[in-house]
Amino acid sequence: MDDAAQIPDSTVSAIPQAELDALTDRLIEQLKSVFDPEIPVDIYELGLIYKVDVSDEKAVVIDMTLTAPGCPVAGEMPEWVHDAVVKIPEVTSCKVNLVFEPPWDPSLMSDEAKLELNMF
Repeated sequence: MDDAAQIPDSTVSAIPQAELDALTDRLIEQLKSVFDPEIPVDIYELGLIYKVDVSDEKAVVIDMTLTAPGCPVAGEMPEWVHDAVVKIPEVTSCKVNLVFEPPWDPSLMSDEAKLELNMF
């Protein structure tokens, strides 16, 4: 997955670039700690994270989706993402929005996820 698609536009941030880069790395690490219980791949590599915005106050807003709208953990997964992100000491708050546009499909998965699931 292209990390640039997940990173806020640093040209408009008051957070110094090195600090924003370090926070981005920690955010990705935490997102990779959340797994869809039915698929042995983390939600980041699955392509379920559509957008991550970080405000100058280090409040995080995440747009994410599910592999299917009827996913049995639809009510729980955003909370898992929230709980993982707020473990980062610098993060002041986290809001997770569940979105279904565009719909998720396997082309959003990283090569790493495709390898893990033998999809090559």
